[in-house]
Amino acid sequence: MPSLDSRSPIRLAFVPLSDCAPVAVAQELGIFTKYGLNVRLSRLPGWATVRDLFLYGELDAAQSIAGIAFHLSLGLSRVRRDVAVPLILSAHGNAITLSRELPPEAVGRGDKLASFIRHRWKKDRPLTLAAAHRDSSHHILLLGWLRRHGLVPGEDLEIVFLPPPLMPSNLEAGHIDGYCVGEPWNSESILAGIGWCPVTSAELSTGHPEKILLLDGSFIGERRDESIALGAALLDSCRLCQEPAFRKELIRILARPEYTGCSETTLRNSLGPVFNTGHGEIDASRLHLFYGGDLNCPTVEKASWFLSSMRGANLLPEDITASTLTRLYRRDLYKLSENALLPA
Repeated sequence: MPSLDSRSPIRLAFVPLSDCAPVAVAQELGIFTKYGLNVRLSRLPGWATVRDLFLYGELDAAQSIAGIAFHLSLGLSRVRRDVAVPLILSAHGNAITLSRELPPEAVGRGDKLASFIRHRWKKDRPLTLAAAHRDSSHHILLLGWLRRHGLVPGEDLEIVFLPPPLMPSNLEAGHIDGYCVGEPWNSESILAGIGWCPVTSAELSTGHPEKILLLDGSFIGERRDESIALGAALLDSCRLCQEPAFRKELIRILARPEYTGCSETTLRNSLGPVFNTGHGEIDASRLHLFYGGDLNCPTVEKASWFLSSMRGANLLPEDITASTLTRLYRRDLYKLSENALLPA
């Protein structure tokens, strides 16, 4: 077997979000190297690009939304790709942001939004909200929030899909009226004074799994030792990212242009102790979760949460069995990575 150093770099992609933190930290602090890995990072604009590069065999691994794993493995684009999820990278981390043209006193936490749209909406187009991807948790959370408040997309409003970094500029330009996205792109609009947050994903679905490590099936088959080491390195990084004492350094890393490029002030809004929603402050201690308990273990139950959520939003076919979930969410690989985890 060739040595790890003689192999081609692991092609690992991420999208510029606060919860790319485990990837960024593992790279910047030499954690990948500590586990004998040669990793080449690619910063991609959004989840559609992650999906497409996996389809064409251009990536070995990615920080990803769970929906991409289902999309690829089930061939929802009419082309299947063998992929696996050996690690959950984070939970929570998302929020809904609305334009200041939908003021808090008129909308509440969403309970008065239907009345606002039906009686006070003056624009010559439907109210338009954005989500990060059709198969994302953001879309699912947004649909659930709207449904809870008596609103039907396609009838009362429209939903469009945009790469996360483009949402604040589109809100400011008036092309959209709000969005559901991961941080720091809510804080970017909130602190600029163009948006406010009625609810976070921690409130919408407490404990929901968010980003995953997605691995290409061929990579696992051909480079199994590196697959396990990659899971261990990122689990080690997740553990560090959860430490309150590390948050200042984490914010500094994420602010670098090769990661989010956002200011430390913006990143601190949700990674610090307090989240400024644009109409008050809330405790931010559970807005981002990276490690603890069984958070990182890719269980069938976590896959089922996403599966049932996608089905409820009419985003998935019905003929998916538990065996499909077991093949996709690889608890066996996670346990091997967990066993390879070095002492803190």
